[in-house]
Amino acid sequence: MLRNRWVRTVLVILLVVLVATGYILYRADGKKHFDAERAYQDILTQMAFGPRTPGSDAHTQAVDWMVGELKKAGWGVEVQELEYQGQPVRNVIAKRGSGTPWIILGAHYDSRIMADQDHDPILSQKPVPGADDGASGVAVLMELARALPENASRASQIWLVFFDSEDQGDLPGWDWIYGSRAFVDHLNGQPDGMVLLDMIGDADLNIYQEKNSDAELTHQIWETAADLGYSKQFISTQKFRMLDDHIPFIEKGIPAVDLIDFDYPYWHTSQDTADKVSADSLEIVGQTLLVWLTTP
Repeated sequence: MLRNRWVRTVLVILLVVLVATGYILYRADGKKHFDAERAYQDILTQMAFGPRTPGSDAHTQAVDWMVGELKKAGWGVEVQELEYQGQPVRNVIAKRGSGTPWIILGAHYDSRIMADQDHDPILSQKPVPGADDGASGVAVLMELARALPENASRASQIWLVFFDSEDQGDLPGWDWIYGSRAFVDHLNGQPDGMVLLDMIGDADLNIYQEKNSDAELTHQIWETAADLGYSKQFISTQKFRMLDDHIPFIEKGIPAVDLIDFDYPYWHTSQDTADKVSADSLEIVGQTLLVWLTTP
């Protein structure tokens, strides 16, 4: 009798352990967290290629790397090769799901050909390294590609779009936002919303509400950030009106929001390097979007 009771007790303990373990694993799988250190490594990877100026070897290496990582994360990937105002454009598009709601998240991956805001006349003729202005938005999207569950609550269909040739405006033979303009020109269908990430890695992160952005999308994302305790970084005040990759979407009637820290002091200079970027800032933006996308 004692032996039977002891066996039953052991079986109950094992059952409790198995149930608890299963619950923990379910929680871990069901509530993924944005891995900021891995996102920061993605910035270092891009920086190791060199400035991703259009037509350069570093630009090609960045495209190949993005395609490989996105496929590894289970996304359908295509490289959209177009021409805009005589310049070749290579946008990288990752797709998951179908139907509606359909949400696009985007970031540009190119680096500016000239650091024309640099005070040093020699350095101002060299390319911008592009750690914050370029690599940071890409890094957050790459980590979201890994972290997002198969079925995000807010969208049945999600596209991650990495825009080429955003950052060459006011240079001879160039204008701004070529990649996103070419993308929207060839876009079939009407997405329900678009979220742009640009210059979101600054260690001193201050993201103000951008004046051209859709009010409802802005409210949703800022409310999510506040719920997560990020009100200091997501500031509920309008400050800038940006010509950025969200504008072609707005012009097509697609609600779009630009997440950008335009107070970055190293914009378009040779000092836009990885030491100016923080994994904490990447986590603040990445976790906000991860929670927003996975909350009904």
